[in-house]
Amino acid sequence: MKRINLIAGFVACAVLAAGCSKKTSDNSAAGKTVKIGIAKIVQHVALDDIERGVIDAVKAAGINAEYDLQNANGDVNTANQIASQFKDEKVDVAVGIATPVAVALANTIKDAPVVFGTVTDPIKAGLVTTLAHGERNVTGMSDELPSVEHIKMFKEIAGIKTLGYIYTSSEDNSLSGLELVKKGCAEAGLELVTQSISVSSEVKQAAEAIVNRVDGIYLTTDNTVFSALPALVSVFNKAKKPVFSGDVTGAKNGGCFMASGFNYYKAGVATGEMVVQILNGAKPSEMPVRFMTKPSDSDLLFDLDAAALCGITIPEKYLSQATYIIQNGKLEEK
Repeated sequence: MKRINLIAGFVACAVLAAGCSKKTSDNSAAGKTVKIGIAKIVQHVALDDIERGVIDAVKAAGINAEYDLQNANGDVNTANQIASQFKDEKVDVAVGIATPVAVALANTIKDAPVVFGTVTDPIKAGLVTTLAHGERNVTGMSDELPSVEHIKMFKEIAGIKTLGYIYTSSEDNSLSGLELVKKGCAEAGLELVTQSISVSSEVKQAAEAIVNRVDGIYLTTDNTVFSALPALVSVFNKAKKPVFSGDVTGAKNGGCFMASGFNYYKAGVATGEMVVQILNGAKPSEMPVRFMTKPSDSDLLFDLDAAALCGITIPEKYLSQATYIIQNGKLEEK
């Protein structure tokens, strides 16, 4: 368990509790410190960036904050324990990064605001009943990917006919992603080959089970899969078959033929801005679920080394749109 203190000036205005019975104004008045609990389901680069973005947004708002930063290590039982800990600590706001942790916080904490970050389908997860506003003390941000458009682009650039997809059967966001992938394949006329997993240690075996049956693989925001991304990439690179990642952050390390998705640091900042609004008196029940919809919120990466390995030539119209290019093992930001 890890705890840090970040002090960033004085609170600009008095703080009121947000859509729940517990009030935070006593803790967050000018010159005092609020306590924020942030929990993520596993540790990997994208989720770390979200956490960092939340902290930076709160700091930029001039709020004195003490943080309890927790990692469930992919275990739902641990997520529930963290939620109970946050409740006992009487945090002023609890932030859940990824669906399992967000659900654990929402089910456990009823007297303080809960803000979810990067939950693909918050309605299916039971966090809210509508995207138009929060539910009681719960609101947050969705990271649903434009998977249908991604798959069509993948087919156009790589000329694939069969698509692989590995997903965590116990994660609601992964199951929601699977439905979008099915739709994308149906519209693009692709055959879909799927493989489910339960834990990150199964990712390499799952990749080996499907690599010879597909022309390429597409990855949505499945945290268990991404926590073992290097193992998956190694299997597909060895077979000279392309990987399309919905997470640009992890793809910066190389090996993914292309990646298109949200900038997860910016997603963290957006989530942190919602935390700030709540600490300044907004009610979660009145705050709509936020989406990353601006072009500047997303990144596009091409790994020319991986493309060459797979025998793929990327059209200039796509290369010109890229925010990141990897060539000769070097990452260039455009």
